[in-house]
Amino acid sequence: MTYEGSYLWDIRRQLGSRPLLMPGAQVLVVDDAERVLLQRSRDSGLWELPAGAAEPGDSFRSAAARELLEETGLVVAEADLVPFASLSEADVHTLTYPNGDVLHCFALCFEARRWTGDLRPAADEVLDAAFFDQPPADLHPPTRVVLELYAAFRASGVFQAR
Repeated sequence: MTYEGSYLWDIRRQLGSRPLLMPGAQVLVVDDAERVLLQRSRDSGLWELPAGAAEPGDSFRSAAARELLEETGLVVAEADLVPFASLSEADVHTLTYPNGDVLHCFALCFEARRWTGDLRPAADEVLDAAFFDQPPADLHPPTRVVLELYAAFRASGVFQAR
């Protein structure tokens, strides 16, 4: 779904750019070579994980699967999504968009190691997408935090929260 016509778009039409609390999901896609999928955002030009806001009726898993498909063309079964962290701290996950809209996001972060489809970045949201051994320097700050949470999860096996 594009932004226009979405649940968030409808709320913004009523409330303007005031800060909103928004649930959503992020997907850390890991390939067989242990590389991570990142995409370059059209909004910021920074590399980030596929992610997005929940729509009415979504669960965290369905939002994650939907956003991954919309932004990358990759299909993941909800059962194959492994939750490893949540990201909600306002100082880390408050986003200000180019039009002035502000979101304080509450995201459940999932790992995906199985998917189908071919990587096809969504032209309206994504400038480029690729798998990386090491994250690029121009990484979206919340994505850097999620990668740190993932490393802690992999080391401990314990769900992470920040």
